[in-house]
Amino acid sequence: MLKNQDIKKIINKTLNIDTNDDKETINESLVANVKQFNMNTEYLSDANKSNHLQLYKNYVESFNKISAELDGADKSDSNSNNSAFRSLKIDETYNMNAIYLHELYFANVNDPNSKITMDSLAYMRLARDFGSFDDWQKDFIACCKASRCGWVVTYYNFYTQTFMNTLIDLHSENVPVGFYPVIVMDVWQHAYYKDYLKDVKTYVVAMMKQFNWNIINKRFEKADKIVKALRG
Repeated sequence: MLKNQDIKKIINKTLNIDTNDDKETINESLVANVKQFNMNTEYLSDANKSNHLQLYKNYVESFNKISAELDGADKSDSNSNNSAFRSLKIDETYNMNAIYLHELYFANVNDPNSKITMDSLAYMRLARDFGSFDDWQKDFIACCKASRCGWVVTYYNFYTQTFMNTLIDLHSENVPVGFYPVIVMDVWQHAYYKDYLKDVKTYVVAMMKQFNWNIINKRFEKADKIVKALRG
């Protein structure tokens, strides 16, 4: 996310906001940029890859629009029953999470020559916190099968101080507090139905075969640095 005056002007124009009116000019909106991903996987069809990327772009567009609208939203009538501001804040989180989770997913499932070594930080941390690397895999797959429609994430929990698996419904429901994601799997039905119908397990196992452990390991390294920083 970044602030970009040129992009703000485009959003202002799209929303028909008069930039000469100081009360309506966007001054603080966050702007998400679409990132380019190769989706170098043999286990998804070209049509499915295209669908993934288009959905991601739609979330970026929606987030930018919501962010711009929040700048001019009336906060004085905010309430928990019927509030435009409340609705925008909920949609902001929904679309922001959708962007972030898609980017993490695209980046960690694109290695046809996937390989993990027992001396890698990712392997050692997963084995430590799940009992064994195989136990992590079983738990991860079980979470994917249990998901209703959303995401499965291996994350570092800053409260338990361990890596855990969780399933997120949609993009923003059941997200744990103290959550730093390191491995992400898209288990919305649209993520696999074109190629696997209802067989989510076959889809998940196939994608796990192409986990980019170089990228994942860097996330584990970053998690370790964050933990050290928090401990002082």
